[in-house]
Amino acid sequence: MTAGIPVEALTEAEAKAELARLAADLKRHDEAYYRDDAPQIVDAEYDALRRRNRAIEARFPALRRADSPENRVGAKPREGFAQVEHRAPMLSLSNAFSREDVEEFVERLRRFLSLGVTEPVEIVAEPKIDGLSAAVHYRGGAFVLGATRGDGAVGEDVTANLRTVVDLPETLEGAAPPPYIEIRGEVYMRGDDFAALNAGREAAGLALYANPRNSAAGSLRQLDPAITAERKLRFFAYSWGVLEDGGATADIGRTQWDFLERLRDWGFSVNRFATLCRSVDDMIALHDRVQDERAALPYDIDGVVYKVNRLDWQARLGTVSRAPRWATAHKFPAERAQTVLNEITIQVGRTGALTPVANLQPVTVGGVVVSRATLHNEDEVARRNVREGDTVVVQRAGDVIPQVVEVLLDKRPADAKPYTFPETCPACGSHAVRPEGEAIRRCTGGLICPAQNVERLKHFVSRNAFDIEGFGSKHVVAFLEDKLIATPADIFRLHSREADLKEREGWGEQSVDNLLAAIEDRRRIPLHRLIYALGIRQVGESSAKLLARHYGSLDSWRGSMLRVAAERERQPEAAKPEDIGEAFADLCNIDQVGLGMADDLAAFFAEPHNLTVLDELAEELDVEDAEAVAAVSPVAAKTVVFTGTLERMSRSEAKARAEFLGAKVAGSVSKKTDLVVAGPGAGSKAKRAEELGIELLTEDEWFALIGG
Repeated sequence: MTAGIPVEALTEAEAKAELARLAADLKRHDEAYYRDDAPQIVDAEYDALRRRNRAIEARFPALRRADSPENRVGAKPREGFAQVEHRAPMLSLSNAFSREDVEEFVERLRRFLSLGVTEPVEIVAEPKIDGLSAAVHYRGGAFVLGATRGDGAVGEDVTANLRTVVDLPETLEGAAPPPYIEIRGEVYMRGDDFAALNAGREAAGLALYANPRNSAAGSLRQLDPAITAERKLRFFAYSWGVLEDGGATADIGRTQWDFLERLRDWGFSVNRFATLCRSVDDMIALHDRVQDERAALPYDIDGVVYKVNRLDWQARLGTVSRAPRWATAHKFPAERAQTVLNEITIQVGRTGALTPVANLQPVTVGGVVVSRATLHNEDEVARRNVREGDTVVVQRAGDVIPQVVEVLLDKRPADAKPYTFPETCPACGSHAVRPEGEAIRRCTGGLICPAQNVERLKHFVSRNAFDIEGFGSKHVVAFLEDKLIATPADIFRLHSREADLKEREGWGEQSVDNLLAAIEDRRRIPLHRLIYALGIRQVGESSAKLLARHYGSLDSWRGSMLRVAAERERQPEAAKPEDIGEAFADLCNIDQVGLGMADDLAAFFAEPHNLTVLDELAEELDVEDAEAVAAVSPVAAKTVVFTGTLERMSRSEAKARAEFLGAKVAGSVSKKTDLVVAGPGAGSKAKRAEELGIELLTEDEWFALIGG
């Protein structure tokens, strides 16, 4: 298994396999936490997975996946509420776990901003509330709209429910607010209110809630605002997302600290621990103080958030992937407990991956009962020497199922036997093989494997793919069992089985009509959603959008991928994209598409049955071409390469600025490159640009082009 191998010891093949596993695991955990309010692992394990992913990407940048977890935050909103598109993305935070991490955070700020070692960097620190992120909009000082974070781009309209939050003002008083402002903060439930809620549920014979965070999330998402009002939710404000007043920041102050004062003036609750820090020592002191008082607080917290104080510096720092550069969260250590591992079972995923799951004797850790944890793969089981019947140490940080962190060998039963990982699929009996250099053992049954077919079709109709209303996972299972469908295209042929559908138990004429209408609504689908729905390994939502944008149409993408597959078949041993072929090199030159993803795309299109699935779908669907990037800047939709030493800003800041303006930043020069920005010391990339006749700009010419 690669999960137990130190990052510095990974081979390139092992790193590729590990990044694939991490991307799939983290996507699943994001959906469980953000969308379903039912997290499956502890915060500490989640953070460890993200740190490992980040470290591998840093060591093997060419292997960075287009669906990298670093490009994603949250999950798509649930059904039942109108959707709200956030005008400014609601991002997540990077994490720190030690003083060294905090020191490195401050040093990164200095490097990005090109600050001298003596120039002070003020930081605002405040507790990280363990609740549900929300955005509240005020027009003319009046509350007009409220939304959850959702997937960071689109949230749920919970305006009516937020009006019941006791300390969220209906109108902004005090200092004159801007004409329009979106305030962001955390909705939470106090411990005493949570206890009272559970006491009432127990008296009524209802199931108890696990913890305040889940209770707050569930309460805010009640379809009846009267139920939300009974739950006594509260709100801590801490930032803004949209400000309309000619872009002038004077209305909110020049610093984060000024803005917190404005929030207090307007009537919001701001955490009393908020502190202006002028050194790392100040930051650590506040973190330690809050941790010491954590148990006595009336609300749950899981760390301290640090933010750059100067707002102009925040604007310059911008964001990277899923998080702002100007903030980080210093997390608290995880809580631990002992329990017994009763059984190890195997789950089969849509790509045939066999995942071992630890089924635990239910145990309360930090007030939450937990009973299951993933063991990732067979090497993880072997590395930890986990056996059925073992007493294990589990940990959690927050409100989630724990990770197994240690086996207590002195408590091992005498008859405990080493776990033998199956070499056949438990779902179909096919051989389960583990390719050389990969961590995951996979079923070879493909579409004949019921588990894979079920999971693949579940993925096809999932929220981020075709999202067919009224046709979810349970319908996929039932329709497969009754042989109403076998392939994705069969879903769009169900109109020919209308009579059979209406004879099914629980289905009437209206429900069948609604289902068929919902299927018809999805015959027209954007190209990126179709690409994502196909379930190609390593191709997630972000990479599907990149591919759609690059190739434009289904015919163009299909034809290019067939050329990619043919080139790879002719050059199976080549390791450099340019040695494999022009189409393959063009694919790899897409920002964030590496050799690993290109190989997986080639493998998918080399399989005839995959082409059959795609072609059958093409006959049933109207696939929309990808939209071109609007020409909002002189470099929108252009591919830009930076080379040499930049003197007016750091390379990271230059790349961030270009992407903000709609450009695509590539790492190498090719025929598809539009501009090369060359600073002092530019070498082979500048020479290559001259050979290809590509426009070559100095740094000053670049700034003149983009308007400074």
